[in-house]
Amino acid sequence: MPLTITSPAFADGGEIPSQYTCEGADLSPPLAVSGVPSGAKSLALIVDDPDAPDPRAPKMVFVHWVLHDLPPGTTRIPEAPAPGALPAGARTGQNDYRRTGWGGPCPPIGRHRYFFKLYALDTVLGELGRATKDRVLAALRGHVLAEAQLVGTYQKKKP
Repeated sequence: MPLTITSPAFADGGEIPSQYTCEGADLSPPLAVSGVPSGAKSLALIVDDPDAPDPRAPKMVFVHWVLHDLPPGTTRIPEAPAPGALPAGARTGQNDYRRTGWGGPCPPIGRHRYFFKLYALDTVLGELGRATKDRVLAALRGHVLAEAQLVGTYQKKKP
């Protein structure tokens, strides 16, 4: 069984409900994980938007969530986990809103894509200081056993 990440809140390629965005409560969506390889020691999750600021002329990849050192037995990440509600040992990194935790979609123009990228690793990354996407990606290089991806989209309803 391959590594898989899904959400009960939206289908792969589907629209992310507004409650998970800046137009709603800005909660992180619930996620489900399956097919973690037997040799995995940890999981990492990075959520980013390659369409920023305008999907017709993207200039950057905007990072919405960084998690690492999730235990390999993780089968779900609950909606809007409170501090301490993530699986034991999980570490939260810094997003491009310059804070830790989830920062929901808030595209300034057009419909953007949000990539939830899950990595199964043969190691625990440990303390990375200010764990940005770049630091996590550098640390996991050479340790990836499997990858999975879920894509959601969003376009603001209000001007």
